[in-house]
Amino acid sequence: MTQEARRPPRLPLRLRRGPQPWERQRPTWRDAKPARIDAAVKAALARPSGNWYVLGAARDIGARRAVGRTVAGVEVVTWRDAGGRLLAGPGACPHLGAPLAQGPVHCGILRCRWHGLALDGAPFAGWEPFPAHDDGLLAWVRLDAVGGEPPLSSPLVPARPRPPGTVAAVYTGTGGCEPEDVVANRLDPWHGAWFHPYSFVDLTVVDTPAEHGGERPGGLTVEVSFRVAGRAVVPVTALFTAPGPRTVVMRILEGEGQGSVVETHATPLGPDDRGRPRTVVVEAVVATSRRPGFALARAAAPALRPLMRAAARRLWRDDLAYAERRWELRSSGRHPG
Repeated sequence: MTQEARRPPRLPLRLRRGPQPWERQRPTWRDAKPARIDAAVKAALARPSGNWYVLGAARDIGARRAVGRTVAGVEVVTWRDAGGRLLAGPGACPHLGAPLAQGPVHCGILRCRWHGLALDGAPFAGWEPFPAHDDGLLAWVRLDAVGGEPPLSSPLVPARPRPPGTVAAVYTGTGGCEPEDVVANRLDPWHGAWFHPYSFVDLTVVDTPAEHGGERPGGLTVEVSFRVAGRAVVPVTALFTAPGPRTVVMRILEGEGQGSVVETHATPLGPDDRGRPRTVVVEAVVATSRRPGFALARAAAPALRPLMRAAARRLWRDDLAYAERRWELRSSGRHPG
């Protein structure tokens, strides 16, 4: 193939022949077989995680203050040492149980506001740290007592395009469901054009297992067009895989943004005051492009990130409703899967 043939077309847009009424789309319910989605979810849940859980965006944890999170009912505090290394541990002070996340951080030392107990990330006064990992985009914590699996020294971070050629943003949202309901939503791409008509059109799932980018074999290959405005769309081919029990990855294989990745991570929080489960969705969007003009997008990254998060928020407004409904049906024995 010549270099000219490998270059992307000058314009990624395609004009559809005419608008298609929502109700005249090809129905996808026969393809979205409940048994198939259920089998994909069970396969994902059976994969190892090494007891690692995503806390959120790494950039949200700075050097001046601690950040508190809850994972499966476990209170976690996280901060950075003087060298910028991510630290984590139980969120309750070992002295009298004060919330450590409310304590200030100075030169990497977290100090409890109640009585001044100081922590540098090493075991002290009955406080034992949790393994933590910063992958450059997301922050992780390892909770062996929660996960109950053989631990891994580091999380299984999906392959991403190299940071110098990307624009990345992280969306975080919370829903009343369990992680498997979030995973099930992402492993049902058939709902895309029906449930999100403002974003997707002409969606077809290509039922052929594949192996791409070091991901596990299998997955769902999807041909879909992203709506831009009016009849203008951007067609792509994407692969959905579930490399772990709480992670689903969408990778663009062909079309505009080839190599771009959307990672969806689901972390259990614990029950709410009514006993219903809560799960936080942390979605990392890592966009890249071979177009020379993409350098301008990278330069404008601070302005683009809020727009990327807003787009993810709009989709997850619907998708969390899907996940919550699925949990309600499962918890009452009415789910058809």
